[in-house]
Amino acid sequence: MDSFSHLIRTASHEQHTEAETSTFMSDLLGGRLGVDAYARYTEQLWFVYEALEAGAERLASDPVAGPFVQPELFRLAALERDLEHLRGPGWRAALSALPATRAYADRVRECAERWPAGYIAHHYTRYLGDLSGGQIIRDKAERTWGFEKKGDGVRFYVFEEIPNPAAFKRAYRELLDAVNADELERQRIVTECKRAFALNTAVFRALGEEFPLSA
Repeated sequence: MDSFSHLIRTASHEQHTEAETSTFMSDLLGGRLGVDAYARYTEQLWFVYEALEAGAERLASDPVAGPFVQPELFRLAALERDLEHLRGPGWRAALSALPATRAYADRVRECAERWPAGYIAHHYTRYLGDLSGGQIIRDKAERTWGFEKKGDGVRFYVFEEIPNPAAFKRAYRELLDAVNADELERQRIVTECKRAFALNTAVFRALGEEFPLSA
């Protein structure tokens, strides 16, 4: 029988590929968009992580979601340093969420408040994705816009407190396999993972409309 972590990975594979190959993301990583598009994307991430991490403290003692709340993953402080670098000291006043981003953040917040098992789905799709694919984005951003290596502008992708990402991901998958949920609830978590990827893809689509490549 497949482990739960394997089930989650394969179930969301299609959406994962779709998110990674969105035109906005490939244009951004291909250096076809300016640093403004990168900054706008970083702003959208702020709203999602604010929703993820605002509820984390309360969930730390939850029997289902609690084991997943690990402060070394938290990204909000790093995002805020990046935004200050990208947008200047007044970044907060100019911050605005796209409707797709608002929908995504609202869903994360709803799960954090009402359905801890669902929160795990969002936690997994974000943080494990950042630890993996995020490194490609960091490398491209440093080369394309000249950010200092692992410095301001790309701190979001730098997990200073996780010296061995491969070992961390293994331990995380073990947590998934041991999740305190019955079969039906596990199925619902898998479904929520797919929803998380769809919400993320919708943000990419909206960003693509805001930053179309001139024909």
